[in-house]
Amino acid sequence: QVQLVESGGGLVQPGGSLRLSCAASGFIFSSHALSWVRQAPGKGFEWVSSIDYNGGRTRYADSVKGRFAISRDNAKNMLYLQMNSLGPEDTAVYHCAKGWAQTSPSSHFRGQGTQVTVSS
Repeated sequence: QVQLVESGGGLVQPGGSLRLSCAASGFIFSSHALSWVRQAPGKGFEWVSSIDYNGGRTRYADSVKGRFAISRDNAKNMLYLQMNSLGPEDTAVYHCAKGWAQTSPSSHFRGQGTQVTVSS
């Protein structure tokens, strides 16, 4: 069955960096676009970024553009999100999702998520 397992979250000070990872299994990884979505406390799902099947096309939400970088390693079935210049507004549970989730961040299969907390 499809599995997506996120890791790398934690507590970080404002201005800090984190790198999230997502290990995928149960589907042909190299044939699918992938996304990161997040859910802040008390809010709905927000699309963060997407990457196409071979990494040739990436897109970012305006709120993270220039600070976050999505990447993938098809040989390892891994998805990544490098997050820099983090601020309190980035506090959320981050999920990797199967597919291009830009217009429907809550409707794609996703993992359980990893908590990111930005606080001093």
